This record gives sequence, C-alpha cells and structure tokens, in this order.
Amino acid sequence: MSRLLDETRGVLDHAVTVFAGDPHAVGALTAQRARLGGPLRVALAGSIKTGKSTLLNALVGEQIAPTGVGECTRVTTHYADGPSPRIGVTYRGARRDEDPVELPALHRRGSLVIETERLDLARVAALHVDWPTQHLRDVTLIDTPGVDSAASRSVWGEFSEDVVDCVVHLVRHLHEPDVAFLESYGDRVAENVGAAGTLVVLSRADEVGGGRIDAVMAAQQVARRYRTDPALRPWCATTTTVAGLVAETARTLRGVEFTALRSLARLDRADLDAQLLTADRFVQAAGVLPSGTRLALLDRFGLFGVRLAASLLRRGVDDSAALAAELARRSGLDELRDILTTRFLARRDVFQARSALLAVERFLARARSGYLPTTGGVDPRPSPVPRAGVPRPVAPAALAALAEHVERVRSGAHEIVELDVLTRLRRRPLDVPGRAGAALTEEAERLLGDQGPAPTARLGVAEDTGPGELRAVALAALGRWRGHAENPLADPDTVETAQVVVRSLEGVLAELPRPVAVG
Repeated sequence: MSRLLDETRGVLDHAVTVFAGDPHAVGALTAQRARLGGPLRVALAGSIKTGKSTLLNALVGEQIAPTGVGECTRVTTHYADGPSPRIGVTYRGARRDEDPVELPALHRRGSLVIETERLDLARVAALHVDWPTQHLRDVTLIDTPGVDSAASRSVWGEFSEDVVDCVVHLVRHLHEPDVAFLESYGDRVAENVGAAGTLVVLSRADEVGGGRIDAVMAAQQVARRYRTDPALRPWCATTTTVAGLVAETARTLRGVEFTALRSLARLDRADLDAQLLTADRFVQAAGVLPSGTRLALLDRFGLFGVRLAASLLRRGVDDSAALAAELARRSGLDELRDILTTRFLARRDVFQARSALLAVERFLARARSGYLPTTGGVDPRPSPVPRAGVPRPVAPAALAALAEHVERVRSGAHEIVELDVLTRLRRRPLDVPGRAGAALTEEAERLLGDQGPAPTARLGVAEDTGPGELRAVALAALGRWRGHAENPLADPDTVETAQVVVRSLEGVLAELPRPVAVG
C-alpha cells in the first residue's frame, strides 16, 4: 500500500505543477496530498434524529458530540485526534491555508460543550474538534446535518468533491428521505466513495422490536432483508444495526448508574416489568429510586436499555465493566466496529488514493472542457484571454501528460480496480440466469474483498485456517473463475469481472507461504 500512496503523491505533485496558476486547484490538491496516509475520513449521514451524534459518541467512547436538534447538529463537524482539546471554526469563502477561528473547549458533566452563540452560523462552513483519544487516531469522524435539512444539499455537494473517504448512512427504517438522499446524492458521492465505501446502519434498533429484550435481534433480521433490497443495494456495501443510545451509554457508563441499575435488578421481576411498560410508569413508580434518578436513567438508557441492563444483572453480570461490555455487544456496536475495521480501515490507503486520483481527474475534465476554476468555484465563461482572478488555460500537452500519469497509476493499482468493480456489481449484478447469477455475484464480491481484504475473508473460511487449506481453496476458486473469464458465451461484464477476480486470487496465492517440498 505504501507503493500506491507514493505513486499517488507523485500524481498530485505533477498536478500541482500543471495547475500552478489556479489557487483553487493547488489548494485542493495539496490538501489531498496532506491527507494521504492519515486517518480515514468517515462521514455520518442520515435524517434528523437518526442518532448520528449519539453513534459518534459511542464510537469514540466519550460524549464529545452534542446530541439533539440543536445548532451544532445543523453544522458539519469534524472530530479528529489531537494533543489537546480544541474547537476551530472555518467560514465559507476562507482560504484553505487560513487558520480557523477558535472557540473555548468546555467540558461539563462529562460532556463537551460547544458554544455557538457568538458565531454567524449561516457563514460557518464547518467546526473542527480536536480531542485526544486513541479511538480517533485512525479515523476522523464527520458529523453532518440531517439529509432532510436545508444545510444538507451544500454539504453533500462539497463531500462529493474531496472531503470524505467513506460514508456511514444511518436510517430508522428505509423511509423516503433516506432513499431520496441515496438516489439524489448517491451518484455524486459514488464518484468519490462508491458503494464499496458506504455502510447503511439501522441506527435505532430498539424501536424495531418495540423495546423488547430481543429488539436488536429483530432489527438484525430487518437489516439482512435490506441487504438485498433493490432500492438500497446499488448504494452500499452492506447493512447492519445498532441501538445507538445503549451503545453510547455502554461506552460512557458511570458508577452511579451501575449502582442504580443494580438496585432495580434486585426488585421483584414482575414489579419491575410492570414499571417498565411505559416511561411515565417507570418515572412515577415508588420504591428504591427517586424520580430524578429514574429520569436520568431513561435519558441515558431509554426503556430498552434499562430493561436490558436489569436482565443482564439478574443473569450474573456483577460489575460495571462487565455490564458495559455486554451492553456494547448486545447493542450491535461491536459488530459495527468490526465492519468499519475489516471493510473500511483495512483499505484506508486504497480509499484515500482513489479519492485523490479522482480529484485530479475532475480538474482535468474541467480544464479540458474550457471551464476555468477560480478561488470561488468554477467560472462558466470559457475564454482564451486571461481575466482578473481567473487562471490561464493549461496547455493541452500538459493536460495529456497528466492524464497519462493518472491512467498509468490507476491501471497498475489493482486495489482500486477492485473497488470500482465492487461498486459496479452493486448496481449491475452478473447477468447469469436464475439463482446462479446471484450466487456468482455474491462470490465475486467476496473474492474482491467485499467482506475485507484478508485472504480468509476473501475465501470465506475461518480466520484460523492453515496456509495449506487456504491454498487449496484459492486454487479451486482460481480454476472456476478462469473458466468464467475464458467462457466465449459470457457477457462482457461477466468476463471483465472474472478477469479482475482471477488477478485478486493470484494475489492471494502470492501472499501465502509456498508449500515445502518433501524428499
């Protein structure tokens, strides 16, 4: 992967030279170069109140993202690791090299407070929160406005350019605003991210099952159905589910909350079940906890979380660390983190390189079409005569040389080709009659690294499978897919996909240790 990043840096340096007269292009390309090898940029998208900020807090393990429909949830906010807490503000129209305005980083009652009263929010492009934590060292999380809000259109227009490597899209159910977002912005984001870099999360899993103890299991069944939904499949790699509020509370569980829950768990089960029928009955119930404590538990856990925690404590979970771990597992957070690690983080360099090369291709396309980028966007008035503030057109020979450089790196980067084919397969499954087509498409996606780039994930075997068995499985798959690639009756998409799969399998075999000859 370091080879791919080095070659991509070379393309960006070449592009900066070609577009040296255009400050907008130079700024964008320089920013792309600076991000290579850094944290993966993951945007959290979704309708208002789907729990983006709550899930962000769960992933970080601290309450640093304000929740609720407040001013901050209408502004794009970047959360990154930093040596000390810091909140910066960038305004629309500001230069890329201009230092952001800083706000005080206030921490009250275990939560970060972002004071926006003195900001002109209409002019704010983004907030930037630096927070010292290991959970943000590999990933920068970007909390975005709701896709059904007025701010969303400009935000996703920017994100289709060069801001995001991957997208986690949160839905309560597959409702109209979410489908509209995927259809309206999916094409633009797909240019940069693609279905291979998009994950859909059923984010309020406890609501699917009416708050019952098995609610997350019910939500998981819904998520599995969504994986084959024709309205959803073209836009994402997979779907999963999480009870966001429980996940956040599990990662930030307090000692006083554990003590209060343990007191509830010691009540007669029938009495506690009756109290937990509704929020009002729980708050007004007389007994071991005052109403203020009960309200605080509802705010942090919800009815589902209180029911689940009490059930776990009755079953023998005997300390706060064990309760937090089990709540995180049952909320679906552990599975979500595993997907982010195996499917996204494991391919961080590939996503970043692909994003950077696409940025260069966009500037090439604009220059060739006669559109002249300016510091304020794109000038729609092509003219060979330079105007004030407008860069000179680039010589066709320079553009051709840069385009050739991009194509040379792209064609030699099989990892990027895999992402492109995965995105195409989500939209156009292989054209093979009957169920064989679906099975063949599913196998192709897996072998191309859809479930992770590790050899075991590609071959669909257990992680502890030995190299001898891995080699045997890989050789058998290679024989099958060479047959598909050489089939004269197969359509062009199938042949092209098979050729890419064959190269992927050859790469897997090359990584495995050679069998030792005997005798």
